[in-house]
Amino acid sequence: MRVPRVTTQLDLIIPGKSNTVKETEKNDKVLKVIGLVIVYALIVIAAAIVIFPFLYMILGSFMQESQLIKGDFLPSEGNLWENIAFNYTSTLERFNYGKYVGNTLIVGISTTCLSLLVTILSAYAFARLKFTGRDLLFTAFLGTMMIPGEMMVISNYTTMSNLGMIGNKQTTIQAFAVMILPFIASVFYIYLLRQNFKQIPNELYLAAKVDGKSDWDYLWKVMVPLAKPTLITIFILSLIGSWNAYVWPKLVVNSQDNWLISVAIRGEALALEDPNGVMITQYSWQMCASVLTVVPLLVLFIIFRKYIMSGTGRAGIKG
Repeated sequence: MRVPRVTTQLDLIIPGKSNTVKETEKNDKVLKVIGLVIVYALIVIAAAIVIFPFLYMILGSFMQESQLIKGDFLPSEGNLWENIAFNYTSTLERFNYGKYVGNTLIVGISTTCLSLLVTILSAYAFARLKFTGRDLLFTAFLGTMMIPGEMMVISNYTTMSNLGMIGNKQTTIQAFAVMILPFIASVFYIYLLRQNFKQIPNELYLAAKVDGKSDWDYLWKVMVPLAKPTLITIFILSLIGSWNAYVWPKLVVNSQDNWLISVAIRGEALALEDPNGVMITQYSWQMCASVLTVVPLLVLFIIFRKYIMSGTGRAGIKG
């Protein structure tokens, strides 16, 4: 009996080409390496574009005012440590950092806690409760995400003004309330948590019913603990949003004592009066105040980045 000849890798020829499989694999590896180089080059370029403003902010806080006006990128005038000490000391002396951070935390934590409550109840209703028009109503909610937030400023301003919360006689409580109330409901957060709730097996709900649990008990004792990563993500994103808010607080708050830190940075506290009585912004001080404002957010993200990635990732598994 004739034994068939075993074909080796070198004997295989791709139809229509003279290259062997070994040569083809080599070409594929070269193309793969080239592709990776291009991809990483684009990532590095994108990262540089994103990091540059943050890096310049830090370097700007180390410079003298004259250097920033000239547009220098690196601190080169005077003693570096003396520049740093002068800029940050002057900033903290003129800029009431503790008060503005306190205002921001009050608004941010209040908004976040109320937003979490509204989000949990709404997401549970859309994920588990069955009522007429549920899917249609949720689709309409999602449609509002297409509307830019700036489009809602006029209607929100009119509503708050009609409630008597905006005006020259605005109290501190009214100032905080007008910055909190319009943002306690977020369609995006409701959508994010709803998707997470829909991943929880229905058998758990049936088991809870067998044990005599109500929907209220099932929500807070089963669904909320299971959705902890997503809830932490919502908490952090909402707090960051309140921390970074500028347009709305600047528009509706009259007294500087009630400003948030993002608004106060653009105030006259970080400006000097020239001989003609004109207030001139000191950009080096603004850079210092910006660094002090950004650092807490960076620390918050570094500590909870695992929960942010986990929460957003789990919410996208099931549609």
